[in-house]
Amino acid sequence: MNIFSRWAKWKIWVVGAIAVFVLADLALLVVLWQANREAPAEMRVRRQQLALKAAKLDADVMRGERIRASLPQVNQQSSDFYEKSFLNPKTAYSTVDADLAEIATKAGVRTSGFNDMRTEIPSRKVAELQITMSVEGDYSSLLKFVSGLEQSKNFYFLNALQLGSGASNAVRLQVGVHTYIRT
Repeated sequence: MNIFSRWAKWKIWVVGAIAVFVLADLALLVVLWQANREAPAEMRVRRQQLALKAAKLDADVMRGERIRASLPQVNQQSSDFYEKSFLNPKTAYSTVDADLAEIATKAGVRTSGFNDMRTEIPSRKVAELQITMSVEGDYSSLLKFVSGLEQSKNFYFLNALQLGSGASNAVRLQVGVHTYIRT
């Protein structure tokens, strides 16, 4: 084997490598040509769509920043609501008893006492106090009583109302409410 035969093999490999690179460049050229075949109008529409999407994303980011900035205020409002609206565990029962008696007196209805059931909710650091009671009076007095519950400074949820007949043309109302006690 002489130097020319080794030299010829090397040239063949170089020519082959150059041919592969040229073919790869041609393939890339075809892909770029196909990509640029979009009409200018289509490109404008696509650009407008992307601009609209970017504006929506920017608006979402701005909204998120406003929410993040308001979190301390929301946290304070939640704490205030918890402290003001949920009953103190030491005085809860007497507060509810006095409040319901006052609301009934103002509305002009008679009550036959109330029953309560306490359910602890440890994950929320509160206890739910479910209260059932029976009140009797005329229709307008019962409406005043329900309105008084809704407008009370204490936090009551009305979850059951059942009308029935009472003594001497009065209307009996079975009321189910619940409130919360801090634990």
